[in-house]
Amino acid sequence: MKLDSKGYAEGVGDTEVVAYSSSPLPHSSPTTETGNQHVLVCRPTVPLWRVGIAVALLLTNYFLAQYDKFILSYFQSEVTSSLSMSLSEYGILSGYATGIVYALLAIPVAYLADYTGYRVWILSVSALWWSLCVIFQGLSHNFWQILLARIGMGIGQAPVEALSVSLISDLVGKEWVFFAESVLYVGVYIGEAISAQIATAFKKTDTPWNTAMKAIGIVGLAVAVLVRVVIREPARQTSLKQGGESLEIDSPRHAHTVKSDFVATLKHVLRMRSFWLLTISAGFRQLSGNVFGYYMPGYLSSIYPSQTNLLSNYGIIVGVVGSFSVVAGGLISSFLSRRTVMTPLYMTAIGGMISSIFVVLMIFSKAAAGGSESRGTTILYGVMSAAYLTAETWLGAFNSLLVLLLPPQYKTFGLAIYMSTLVLMYSTGPQIMAFALRNIDVNSEGYIKRVRIVLAVLIPLGYWLAGVGFLFCVRKVRQDIQGDYVQQGEMSPTRKWSFTAFAVLLGCLVIALFVNSLIFR
Repeated sequence: MKLDSKGYAEGVGDTEVVAYSSSPLPHSSPTTETGNQHVLVCRPTVPLWRVGIAVALLLTNYFLAQYDKFILSYFQSEVTSSLSMSLSEYGILSGYATGIVYALLAIPVAYLADYTGYRVWILSVSALWWSLCVIFQGLSHNFWQILLARIGMGIGQAPVEALSVSLISDLVGKEWVFFAESVLYVGVYIGEAISAQIATAFKKTDTPWNTAMKAIGIVGLAVAVLVRVVIREPARQTSLKQGGESLEIDSPRHAHTVKSDFVATLKHVLRMRSFWLLTISAGFRQLSGNVFGYYMPGYLSSIYPSQTNLLSNYGIIVGVVGSFSVVAGGLISSFLSRRTVMTPLYMTAIGGMISSIFVVLMIFSKAAAGGSESRGTTILYGVMSAAYLTAETWLGAFNSLLVLLLPPQYKTFGLAIYMSTLVLMYSTGPQIMAFALRNIDVNSEGYIKRVRIVLAVLIPLGYWLAGVGFLFCVRKVRQDIQGDYVQQGEMSPTRKWSFTAFAVLLGCLVIALFVNSLIFR
């Protein structure tokens, strides 16, 4: 097998591989795969049946990791009353209780997974831990107990998404990675759909909410064991970057240590032209989605009190339309990937902007029907279907594009940086809602009016800010694919100050909201 000047294989077929050191530093020589070294391949060689089983298990595990969030949103009043919690305390549980620990731990855990090459092991242990914490949530009797259990759950769930996306990206070829990653994100919509059915059944049978938490925790323990037994660590695939896979950075070439690798990879991410704008844009998009997921079901139940099947129908729409939309987005991106890889950016930007119109119609559906609940729900189900159809094409396709832009040896680490920043951004949504709804009776008319205003402003605003940001990213993504990164050597003072200012601003916002939520809970 012939190697080019940078040590990369020329004419690699389906079965040819080249082993590299896990160090992302440039000019690394080909080696055999030992210790924490990884294999980079142009195409995966995993049999299709094993890919299918692995994706199905990762989907199940990811679905379970989403499940408890939806249970809390559907049982907001039951959870707050049974644990004697205020709305501010509920906001802490749905916002920073898991968000802060997720953001703090996702990056080092993901880096450890890349550096050691034991992604499957770490994913399995993480699943065992958060499953136990979900069981403890079901056993909680007050706010502090469930808060500690959710913090523990956040620790376990921190690396789940990044590890799952990273593993799938190495199990399938580049042409179909958009589709395969989209299948993973079906777990989000299945989770909400099943949660809706369970919530409806539990309310009709007067079954307590914590029974669902215990059951899902037990199932999670079983899935965690299957993940470790069935899935094998795949070889690393090459990325979209043209001209080689090495990181063009100025780190010391001789110090192959954890510290130098960490700094080298971090510098590379900072020098990518598109990474941070993509991250900030996705943060606005997820903030709107987080507010929608936590507060829309409760709001709709309040304005349609006589519609006993509302939550069940809501969940069916989310599960069916959302799953169809995210898979369709992945298929479209895969089919068009030979022509362009920019499809996820256009779908995400334009789809979110269009969806914001339907979201507003959802919020004011009863008013549009002249106060009639039966006509209002007809309008609601129609515009809700349109909202999910236009907005939810993005998750799998967008994250596939992002992972293909990152260095293969440390793609999990790069994804964790992205996802941790996202969590800190979108976790502000429930906190903002909690402040806006402070000292208001959840069963009062004033509560409904206040929620209506905040939802109608916050969700569309996030969609539009994200859409504009994604469209601005198109040119920058093309530059990153061509390897046209920010200048080598020392970064400019302006760029350094920009990153520092953003980090300080986001950190201060998180600390201020979290501290105030604890003080005024």
